[in-house]
Order: sequence, then C-alpha cells, then structure tokens
Amino acid sequence: MTNQDAAHPLPDAVSVVLGNGQIGALVADELLARGDRVRIVRRRPAGAARPGLEWASGDLSDLTFAEAATRGASVVYDCTSPAYDEWGTLLLPLARGAVHGAAKAGAKLVALDNLYMYGRVSGPISESSPIAPCSRKGELRARLADERLEAHRRGDVRVVTGRASDFFGPGVVRQTTYGDRFFRRVFDGKKVECLGDPDLPHALAYAPDVARGLVALGGRDEALGQVWHLPAGPAESMRTVVGRLSRALGFPIGVTRMPRVALRALGLFAPLLREVAEMAYQWDAPYLVDDSRFRAAFGQTPTPVDEVIAATAAWAKATYGASVERAA
Repeated sequence: MTNQDAAHPLPDAVSVVLGNGQIGALVADELLARGDRVRIVRRRPAGAARPGLEWASGDLSDLTFAEAATRGASVVYDCTSPAYDEWGTLLLPLARGAVHGAAKAGAKLVALDNLYMYGRVSGPISESSPIAPCSRKGELRARLADERLEAHRRGDVRVVTGRASDFFGPGVVRQTTYGDRFFRRVFDGKKVECLGDPDLPHALAYAPDVARGLVALGGRDEALGQVWHLPAGPAESMRTVVGRLSRALGFPIGVTRMPRVALRALGLFAPLLREVAEMAYQWDAPYLVDDSRFRAAFGQTPTPVDEVIAATAAWAKATYGASVERAA
C-alpha cells in the first residue's frame, strides 16, 4: 500500500479507534470527517449511531476479543487510557491487546503515549532525551514503549508512537491539572491548586491538536517505527494560563500552591490523588517540550493560544454553569 493509499484507506477497510475518551473520541471525529469508516472499541456499551461509525464493546485485554474488534482494520489507533489507580493492572494488558489485534489484522498501530518515561529532564524534552523514569507510572510507560518498539522490530506489527504533554481543552477532565477538580473550584469561587511552582512554564497539549497529530501519523508509512512528539502549545506558567481563562470567563480566579504534605495526606484516603502526588515533580522545574521534528515533517502547528482559551472557556461555562457572577 502506498503512502497515498494509507492516507485514504480503501472503502472496505476500517479505521479502528481503541478508547472513546478525551482523545479517542476526537480521533474518531477526525477520521469520520475525512470520510473513513470508523469502529470505536470501548468497555462500555455502544454509543450513539452516526453515519460511517460502528461500535464494539468489550475488554481489550482479552486477546480473542481484541482480535475480533480490530478485524478488517487498516489502521488501529490505541487511545486507551485507564484511570491512574488502574495503571498497574490495566495499562499493559490493554496495550498488549492493541498490539495483538493490529498484528492479526495486518494494520498499522498508532499508539498514543505521554512523557512520563523521561523522568526529570533539564531543558526541552525531545525524542532523543534519555529514558530515565522517576515514578512507577513512568516505569510502566517505559516498559510499554519498549514492548511496542520491539514488536515493530520483530516484524510482528507496524507501530508508530505519538507522545503528548499534559492534555488541555474542552472535555479534558481526567488525569490533568486543568481537569474536573480545577473547573469545579473555579466555578465554586475557590482558588485553583498547583502541585508545584505556579510561575514555572509548563507545556500543554491541546486535545484536538493531539488527535490531529495521531491521524497524521496514521497516514504516513515513513513515520513507522519511530516516536514523535505531538504539537505542544507555548510553555506558559499556570498563573498565566489561569489569567487567560479568568479574562475569558469574566471573573477572577486565584491560584494557590498545594503543599506536598497535604497532597500526600489526601492520598491516604483517595487512591487517585495518591497517584497524582507521584507526578508532582513535573511542576518543580520548567516543563518544556521539543516538538520541532513533528512540525517539520508534518507541517502541523499548535492551535493559537487565544483560540484554545476561548474554546475551553466556552465549554467550561456550558459544563460548569458560568452564569454566576464572581466577585473579585
């Protein structure tokens, strides 16, 4: 199959999206918009019917199901994302199901990944930065990355990986600083919490840019067997991002630094917060992402910051009830 054919699959081929969460749903939208047949695979029951879309429900860690769910695929997009406190039991089995299904289908596997395997990095994180995880989740991500690339080297399956920084944007509510807890505090008139220094720059990845980047990787055979850093917005401090949101929403938002001891104490009663605490090191130094290689190869740049903030603020108003006037 040529690169042109890969970008526009044959009518009887299907693009399979594993996971219908914050990124998977956007990937499916991108593929449907360009006319692909799309199958979304998730654990929950089927979602709403749409032209060109089919659903499969089940557990991807069951290799028999994974093979059936990906049958007929030209490209498989692995956007599975278990909750932080389920990574130890689900992250690797779900990803192995994706590899197995794509291999059996003879499909390309486009894997969504993050940056945890790099650990503490001085300066911008690039694809050539050393793999030096300093957290349990980083170690799991490093192991998963090795397994995927080894499967590619063996010729079991054709794999390409897109790594993204912290997700941001409409609908992004899980496992991110700017998630559900953040916006609930915003609209309750409370200060939002930073896990470290709110004045240090921290790169964010706008969720629609991540989805577009993954679809681009799926359409270029020369990208296979490599890791690519997906477009990240300009690294700005949390205080700056919150200031932008404050102006877009029309009311002030305060920022406070959450003491580590308080975060650890909360983690004693909430497993998810315990997992969040492990990643707080990312806010102890500038967190910068070098995505220049992807930009040069694919010609994609991040959505302008003003558009990102406007879209996120509009979604937040609709979702969290921003009709309430906030006093200074």
